[in-house]
Amino acid sequence: MSKKLRLSLIAASVLISSSAMSALPQGYPADYQKVVDAGIKEGKVVVYSTTDTKAAGPLIQGFEATYPGIIVEYNDMNSTELYNRYISEQAAGGTSGDVVWSSSMDTALKLATDYAQEYKSPEQGQLPKWAVWKDKAYGTTYEPVVFIYNKRLIPAGDVPDSHAALAKLIASQTEKFNKKVTTYDIEKSGLGFMLSVQDFKADPNYFKTLADVAKGGLAVQSSTGTMMERVSSGENLIGFNILGSYAEARAKTDPSLGISYPKDYTLVLSRVSFISQQAKNDNAAKLWLDYVLSEKGQTILANQADIPSIRNDIEGKNDIDGLTKLLGNALKPIPVDETLLEYLQQKKRLDYIKEWRAAAQK
Repeated sequence: MSKKLRLSLIAASVLISSSAMSALPQGYPADYQKVVDAGIKEGKVVVYSTTDTKAAGPLIQGFEATYPGIIVEYNDMNSTELYNRYISEQAAGGTSGDVVWSSSMDTALKLATDYAQEYKSPEQGQLPKWAVWKDKAYGTTYEPVVFIYNKRLIPAGDVPDSHAALAKLIASQTEKFNKKVTTYDIEKSGLGFMLSVQDFKADPNYFKTLADVAKGGLAVQSSTGTMMERVSSGENLIGFNILGSYAEARAKTDPSLGISYPKDYTLVLSRVSFISQQAKNDNAAKLWLDYVLSEKGQTILANQADIPSIRNDIEGKNDIDGLTKLLGNALKPIPVDETLLEYLQQKKRLDYIKEWRAAAQK
């Protein structure tokens, strides 16, 4: 290597490191620059995520701009695929994701109990206590779960504003709603299963409510995108247990898609993230997690990706503070803790699916 080329490479390295140093948020530990330098040396972070690439795009761009020299290798999967792939790779001892970021809170926490490394993020003090589990798993978003409906085909006066109102509407017009009501297939979607269990915990009459909702017949799907597309087109008329973040983003450009926030209770999902014990790019993974939780990262999520922030200091209304002003006591955040694991026990899970199927097929 020529002396001139060597000097150029050294200068480039110093420039990248200096750029990253100037971008560090206030209040970070004095030795955090060592993590930055090591992360830049690693050169990439591998993220396994259920957040679709389009929504995550602004966050990825912001991270790569903040830490020049680190590339985000982003793998977008559904929740079941992510879980199975990560488990098999860990068992095989091969390469895998450095960071897991999943909307299926229960399966993500199950992975974290076995595979997450302990890491106390410097952003932890800005998060609700219920969003942090043992300095290992972190809730990263604050996403209400909503109803969606076709605005052309559902009269404004019929739009349900509670789970009981949804059941009453469909049970009273079963012919109109025959095979026109959509929700997650809880056997194929880890997220769908988790949300159903949380409904069951929130509503003592859940299975009766579900049976009334299903009187016209359910059209179950494995993805939010498919459900929104079918409701927008009129193939389905109404959907429930839909991620409000995706619905709000689509509704901005889709005049057919309506959104209703249930006033009896509104579940709030928080995408769970953790760093793998076996992370090959350990330092870059820490930088990524901290960036996602930071004011800068959360502002991008809230205002560019339309994914509500887990913080309460973000400009605009798309954070905990703004949503609390909108929905108040109806909000029921799902905590990142061991209660998520209860229905993942095999027998309990199978019994629950059996009971759900019996109600959903009435």
